[in-house]
Amino acid sequence: MHFYSLLSSSILFVLLLCISDSESMKTLKNLAVRRGGSLTIPCLYDKKYKSNRKYWCKGRDWLLCKIVAYTNTSGGTSVTDHPTQNMFTVELKSLQDSDSGYYWCAVEISGGSDDGDYVYLTVSSDPAVSVMNSRVSGQEGGSVSVQCLYSAGYKNKQKKWCRFKDWSSFTGWKTTTTQNSAGLVSDDRKGSVSVEMRGLQMSDAGWYWFSAGDVGVTVHLTVTERPSTTTAVTTVSATEKTSISETTSGSTTVTKNTETTTAELSQKTGLIWVLLPVGLGLLLLLTIIITCMLRKKCSKYSLSPVLLQ
Repeated sequence: MHFYSLLSSSILFVLLLCISDSESMKTLKNLAVRRGGSLTIPCLYDKKYKSNRKYWCKGRDWLLCKIVAYTNTSGGTSVTDHPTQNMFTVELKSLQDSDSGYYWCAVEISGGSDDGDYVYLTVSSDPAVSVMNSRVSGQEGGSVSVQCLYSAGYKNKQKKWCRFKDWSSFTGWKTTTTQNSAGLVSDDRKGSVSVEMRGLQMSDAGWYWFSAGDVGVTVHLTVTERPSTTTAVTTVSATEKTSISETTSGSTTVTKNTETTTAELSQKTGLIWVLLPVGLGLLLLLTIIITCMLRKKCSKYSLSPVLLQ
């Protein structure tokens, strides 16, 4: 995915592939969330850990951290494994100030030391960064906008829009400044950054990260397939028939048929030839009757003078 970058008020917006220093586990380093809010944290792991059990651990010291939740366990914190993506996600809800601190994305290793990577979480009433919607969706070929917010103290910090991609991409920090019409990032310098992603593709779906300075927040993008449209026109010989059908995914199919068959036309023509002679015969009979009546009347008046003599 390429983005159009612009230099606004000495702030460079760049697309980054975000990484950490761990050898086999990768996650974000410094996240912020508003008090009472929720946050989902993506944790990438090497494919060799695909079948290992994953867990979420709290504590500054890796060796002494307290396990909060394992994969697919219920509770306030949920850990969900996505083996096809070599990733598991940790969903945190109703966060309070006391939830601030160091956490670890970790995997169990049978017969050896577990592996993990840390992230620092800050919960406050006025977080350094936040987003209006942590989950956004767009249609293939369309666009989507993300509004990111930052506090006054981060006005002059560098802002970054990052793609938290697959494991193979984590080979080091990488900055892309290619300019095209695929995306636009802008800062109003009043605490808001607008990110617009255009020409969405199915491969663009996944996790992103907005940061100001070294503090960030996660955003998940879902891309849906473009609805397909099919138009069909069919003509049948000996039958005047037109069928137009337009089908759109998720809508009702509407079909309009206009049909006049040859048999119906023949039947109507035969009926006309039967009724026409009958009508003419009745008309002739009526003419004869009227003529006879008029003749009788005329004869009566012509004989009157003779009878008076």
